[in-house]
Amino acid sequence: MFKKILIANRGEIACRVIKTARRMGIQTVAVYSDADARAPFVQMADEAVHIGPAPAAQSYLIADKIIAACKQTGAEAVHPGYGFLSERTSFAEALAAEGIEFIGPPVGAIAAMGDKIESKKLAKAAGVNVVPGFVGEIEDTEHAVRISNEIGYPVMMKASAGGGGKGMRLAYNEKDVREGFEATKREGLNSFGDDRVFIEKFILNPRHIEIQILGDKHGNILYLNERECSIQRRHQKVVEEAPSPFVSEKMRKAMGEQCVALSRAVGYYSAGTVELIVSGADTTGESFYFLEMNTRLQVEHPVTECITGIDLVEQMIRVAAGEKLPLTQEEVKIDGWAIENRVYAEDPYRGFLPSTGRLIRYNPPVAGWEDDGAENGRRGIDGVRVDDGVYEGGEVSMFYDPMIAKLITWGKTRDEAADKQIEALDAFEIEGLGHNIDFVSAIMQHPRFRSGELTTGFIAEEYPEGFTGAATGEDVKRTLAALGGFLATARADRARRVDGQLGDELDPPAQWAVKIDDTTYAVELTEDEVTVDGTAVELSLEYTPGDRMVACEIEGKPLTVKVEPFRAGFKLTTRGAIHQVQVLPASIAHLVGHMIEKIPPDLSRFLICPMPGLLVALHVKEGDTVEAGQPLAVVEAMKMENILRAEKSGTVKTVNAKAGESLAVDAVILEME
Repeated sequence: MFKKILIANRGEIACRVIKTARRMGIQTVAVYSDADARAPFVQMADEAVHIGPAPAAQSYLIADKIIAACKQTGAEAVHPGYGFLSERTSFAEALAAEGIEFIGPPVGAIAAMGDKIESKKLAKAAGVNVVPGFVGEIEDTEHAVRISNEIGYPVMMKASAGGGGKGMRLAYNEKDVREGFEATKREGLNSFGDDRVFIEKFILNPRHIEIQILGDKHGNILYLNERECSIQRRHQKVVEEAPSPFVSEKMRKAMGEQCVALSRAVGYYSAGTVELIVSGADTTGESFYFLEMNTRLQVEHPVTECITGIDLVEQMIRVAAGEKLPLTQEEVKIDGWAIENRVYAEDPYRGFLPSTGRLIRYNPPVAGWEDDGAENGRRGIDGVRVDDGVYEGGEVSMFYDPMIAKLITWGKTRDEAADKQIEALDAFEIEGLGHNIDFVSAIMQHPRFRSGELTTGFIAEEYPEGFTGAATGEDVKRTLAALGGFLATARADRARRVDGQLGDELDPPAQWAVKIDDTTYAVELTEDEVTVDGTAVELSLEYTPGDRMVACEIEGKPLTVKVEPFRAGFKLTTRGAIHQVQVLPASIAHLVGHMIEKIPPDLSRFLICPMPGLLVALHVKEGDTVEAGQPLAVVEAMKMENILRAEKSGTVKTVNAKAGESLAVDAVILEME
């Protein structure tokens, strides 16, 4: 077994590998850029080597710097994590040339399957079903348009070396192809150093199913069941679960055996994932198509670990060291259900704009996952596991992926795993930047998610006008009304003590008019009970004025609520929604709903940069006439390109920026007359 390995990655996956290596008695080496000098993975590793500036192209993507760090520290092997150099054949070859073991598949398999164009040709030759499309070289935009017209819309444009949702565009017509083809090429070049693009038919009502593969150097290859990854936004996975609520045992076996055969054809070993697409309209559940094979560990690997009890990182290390797999296909099990939500630095209330900045407050529902080698380690405390690589006071940078953490829950049933997600998300504290916690909580509660009727269009179909918060039932509103009355009473008691007034801590009765959304509730607190509209509510909690999170039990049910003072009341956040709660003494209840609202200024004539980023392209100049919805500029942030469009028709008056400039959030790019 290796004595020392280097992790050629950063963030949560670097922490993840270090924890397993530590349990195995293996020393670890971290490499880090300027932006990650104080990151947790750097502190956790036994040694750390600085490799350059913040941009990945100047640090994590330079193989020579990784190899130099191996030589400097005596690392015998490299775990690449995912992304960065994990699927670069040149990197694996360079390591081999230096006698350093690559903790991953053989170079031939990476070359055959890592290139999406070549892998489709290989899969087709091997008799595997592939999605109809064009897998040759595409010359330019006009060629892309001709190909798309021949295939028939909708089509998907994909960067050949892409992954993680980067370098992908869905086109419903010729206009979409013309707008998106060059952007797809740029994203492929910027993220993967390869601007080749292929185009394929987009399967309607598709489900995204993937099979986890694990092989050793002795010819043994297993499939570790499937993962459902259909809930995506901009082709980037948001929610993953194992097993899939759609896949039958017969389908699982057919998929698994086909994926093993494909892996065997390229001499595969280590962990890998074969991604498949299935039409949701297929009632037989037998028609599935090969999309691609990721020759690396996947972001969503923890859900597979939770239901199988297999530590995939450990097995990757053991396979690289020449050991045989410790189990047979018959011994691979499915125990319970696991769900993973990716917590991203993005604001769903503002169209999912990327959000960068400092984590003023970061407090996950449980401590970062500690691997004790047992199943409860892989599943976390009481079935809740957090894989993260950030810390309170740290910064989420524009240079890397926007993922803050992964929240994984395990339960005996799918509903139990989803319920644990909701409770854990309520207890997740993040302040200082936008995040998607409310959004993924809303998904966990959504009736369609609960039914298991999923497609990759779930988010677009269920939130066509954007996200404004989870739907809130009357029972939750009444609960929050009771809590609002309690908080207002506690605040009034504290103010009275500060003013030096005499009297009991609770001067019964405390009567409040509490408005939540469009409903006003009469809340009364006495020394013995809380009533809402005259009906007693069982409320139990511990609260000190100033607490930002309140864990309570209402009618015997646990509820965690984030509390923020707001105008004449509070902002109460729970169960995937933010509620602006007005609380006034009952004696002036007639004023509730008549508070003066500040009307925001009309900014529609300005094109404002919604996030810090790089102005990649500016499509207009002063004096140009534009139409509402017309693309005006492209801003790149967190490795994704964002098209900024005109809110209304008009004429460009002034242009304040030029392509190639770095822009701050709210920077005015141009102004309309």
